[in-house]
Amino acid sequence: MLGAKYDFSRDRERRAGVDDMVFMSKNTDSEISHNLKIRFDVNYIYTYIGSVLIAVNPYKDIESCRDSHMEKYRGATQMDNAPHIFAIAEDMFSNMLIDSEKQCVIISGESGAGKTVSAKFIMAYIAEVSGGGPNVKRIKDVILQSNPLLESRVVSQAENERNFHIFYQLLSSREFCQQYSLSHELRFQYINHAESSKVLKIDDTKEMQHTLHAMDVMGFSSEAKQSIFSLLAGILHLGNVQFGDKNNYATVLSERDLQAPCAYFGIQIDYLKAKLISKRLEFKEHQKNEQIDQTFTVDKAIFTRDALAKSIYSRIFDHLIQAINVAFQTTAKSDLSIGILDIYGFEIFERNSFEQFCINYVNEKLQQIFIELTLKKEQEEYKRENIQWTPISFFNNIVVCDLFEAKQPPGMFLLLDDICLSSHATTEKVDKSYLHKLSSLSNQHLIVSPPTFTVKHYAGAVIYHSDQFCEKNRDILNIDLIEMMQSSTIPFVVRLFPEQTANIKSRPTTAGTKIRTQANLLVEKLMSCQPHYVRCIKPNENQAPGEWNASSTIEQVKYLGLVANIEVRKAGFVYRREFAKFLSRYAILTKQTWPKWNGKVTDGVMHIVDTMHLDRREVQLGNTKVFIKSPESLHILEDMRLRKFDNYARIIQRAMKRFCAVRVYQKQREQATDILYGRKERNARSLDRDYVGDYCNLHQRPDLQRLIPRSEKMDFSSYLYKYDRRFRRQGRYFFSTNQALYIIDEECVKVGSGGKSNNSAVQKNKQQEGYVIEYKIKRRIPLETITEIKMSEYRDNFFLICVNNDYATLLELSSKTEAISIIRKNYLKKTNRVLPITFGQGFDYAVKKQSWIGGGTRSVKFSHAGTAALMNQIDPKKLRKGVDMPRDYDIKINRNTMTVMISSGLSKQSRPNQTNAEKPRGLQFKTTNNNSSRKPPAKPPRPSAAKPTKQKKLRALYDFQARSADELSFVADNELLLIDSSDETWWKAELDGKTGVVPSNYVELIV
Repeated sequence: MLGAKYDFSRDRERRAGVDDMVFMSKNTDSEISHNLKIRFDVNYIYTYIGSVLIAVNPYKDIESCRDSHMEKYRGATQMDNAPHIFAIAEDMFSNMLIDSEKQCVIISGESGAGKTVSAKFIMAYIAEVSGGGPNVKRIKDVILQSNPLLESRVVSQAENERNFHIFYQLLSSREFCQQYSLSHELRFQYINHAESSKVLKIDDTKEMQHTLHAMDVMGFSSEAKQSIFSLLAGILHLGNVQFGDKNNYATVLSERDLQAPCAYFGIQIDYLKAKLISKRLEFKEHQKNEQIDQTFTVDKAIFTRDALAKSIYSRIFDHLIQAINVAFQTTAKSDLSIGILDIYGFEIFERNSFEQFCINYVNEKLQQIFIELTLKKEQEEYKRENIQWTPISFFNNIVVCDLFEAKQPPGMFLLLDDICLSSHATTEKVDKSYLHKLSSLSNQHLIVSPPTFTVKHYAGAVIYHSDQFCEKNRDILNIDLIEMMQSSTIPFVVRLFPEQTANIKSRPTTAGTKIRTQANLLVEKLMSCQPHYVRCIKPNENQAPGEWNASSTIEQVKYLGLVANIEVRKAGFVYRREFAKFLSRYAILTKQTWPKWNGKVTDGVMHIVDTMHLDRREVQLGNTKVFIKSPESLHILEDMRLRKFDNYARIIQRAMKRFCAVRVYQKQREQATDILYGRKERNARSLDRDYVGDYCNLHQRPDLQRLIPRSEKMDFSSYLYKYDRRFRRQGRYFFSTNQALYIIDEECVKVGSGGKSNNSAVQKNKQQEGYVIEYKIKRRIPLETITEIKMSEYRDNFFLICVNNDYATLLELSSKTEAISIIRKNYLKKTNRVLPITFGQGFDYAVKKQSWIGGGTRSVKFSHAGTAALMNQIDPKKLRKGVDMPRDYDIKINRNTMTVMISSGLSKQSRPNQTNAEKPRGLQFKTTNNNSSRKPPAKPPRPSAAKPTKQKKLRALYDFQARSADELSFVADNELLLIDSSDETWWKAELDGKTGVVPSNYVELIV
């Protein structure tokens, strides 16, 4: 997998029910429903069946579905975390990158089961993890904002269902209501059929703001938005046009009802009035073209009105799709894609008509894909590959699909088309003819009982009412209406009707033909992708949170075929790959297969399986592929592969760090030299010294680390000398972070006394029994408070830190050039100002005021001694390595003045020798985050070096508790045998006959 590595020791929360129903002991519809309910009751709405996700709609916001939880699933496998829609999205994204194959997710379920929300979650996750620059961000915005525009849940005015959401959003806006003559929603016929057209969980005002924002992201201009909303308002007003009967012909009852739709469509009132109740017929008589106007009946007029409204809405919808596709355009060319299919759910209403007939047909096609790719195709592949397994019986709904779309014998769509195109009788007679034709079909999934017929779908039996089936199937907007809309004074309306009516002579395409063609194209596209599945379940019919309807969910479990799905998964294999692809992916696991395997590809596959100690019963070799039964075996391979890459990445990382560190080191030396160049004499012994940074070896000093806040980054540490008000030389620790400077004192404290020891002998003998060393911050100087650093022109190591409105601190440090360059760099980052550094033959400064003792000022003067050197005889053994140097200067103190006499140094124009600027010894500061407790470094792959002939011993400095099988536990003062110390951070050692890796900073070599 990508990004994150599988962690077997990851703590997993206690969960209700069974995460993956493949592991359930009983596989029945009721047991599956019961397991889903147990999880639903504690807000676990997602459950697996192998790689298939079952999602139960909670009808409320769930904490685990928020964006903040996405990071948990990035780079993880499905086994790493609880079942989730984000895991499916991650699987799609990573598989696309790993296998270079197109991916798709098919989200299915009843209307109201939560398919659209699932699609939103997937789009949001893909947008979050895909990364990229400004153009990619623009595409992400388009993806996430396209959904509100394409939300098109049609409800056919069923009981307690709404029309298109955009109509209610328009009516929720006072501004739009005033602009488009809209009033309370119940006044409009098109949204007046439900008992309650308000859905409490939908905030239409808020959703309208989302829609407007989405249109802005898509790049819609203000004029384009106004044109769209104007047409939508016109559709609402058009629905209020009523017809009366006059001598069996339709008439418009009130011309006043025509004013609003005509205004918003940009057409003439008389034109609309005439075309709603009549149409022009053309025919030939005596070699001449003749025209007459045919007046409609009331039913035909209503149908024409509704057809016009549907056509306008449909064309607006198509325009939005084109606009979104334009917004999606990118210069990048790739054959890889992720498809997210969120389509109308299976619909069963009290009265089902042609709309439900088409929707349920498409759902049958999707169910067929699921069967083909997860059940039938899987079993066929096992047979083809000669894999041993137990066949599972399942219902194949191809017979139902054929009932709809077959050509021979003709299916229900072809029979409907034939009736519509050959009959010109009244609607009622045509519908009866269609039922008569259906009764001639011999199919156990069809029952005809006029005026209805029943189809036994995979989701259950649905009774369809045949009235107006043929009229709705014709789906023909007559030429008169098209020409009328083309006469509009609104350019946007004209663009929605681009037909050349003079050339319309071909046989019109029916709605059924369009549905069949689009469904088959969809199936073709989906079959070219690697599919993933989300099966959505509606827990109750009331859309109420926390409510569970057992009988309803069991029915959904049945028609979704979850029992068969579980049985196939139990008998099957979770992973299969071609031999070459498997060998290519896991060749890195053994020396024999990496970088190239020279034998037969199947032998290479089995060599990897045996080397990784996989159970042979879990693995089968087919004719062209290797099959692995359990996900645990696959995760072992993936984990070991990531460990290998982790090891190689560390090698590359170390080399890159070394390369970058040398460049940083050289630049740092140059910058430090520039500070002193031409302004201060240089010391021959320190001019070419290495820059170490961490002279205190802080990665071994948790007692010092805990003094510094974790939020600060340590850049420099050393031991130096501070001079007090009486010019007494005092040893101190000195730290420089990205925020402040620290001066730290160490004190020898008697255990239980709570105070510092005044006994000088005890202070010198810090290891004396009964005393402990404590460290205290004597002064913290925030970088922004520093006003200046003062130094002399000579080669001494003194420098003075001046603080705004406070006393100054006089310090002596041999690595002053390195320290000051770091302070100067951090000061610039912190304040965006250059730190002033001045040079002279002396300086005056204020000292700290102590209670009744006045602060006052002190002076330090520098001069050449006039002799070769003035050496103070200091025992070399007492010098701190890399910090102290023998003093070659003399000091004279006269009350408030200290005079430093020092011999001449190198020229002020001296620079370091470039040939010495090679790889430094300690470039990377080892402690950047300071913790109050020590933590072991990230563990590399287990060392495999052989034991040395002469073994060294280690002493444990601290207790350590192993966190995984290859680590070794110990307590302070244990003695361990060192086996391998080739890795910097984890050493291999032995204790009491057990071997394992230990953190190197928890132990010390016994000399």
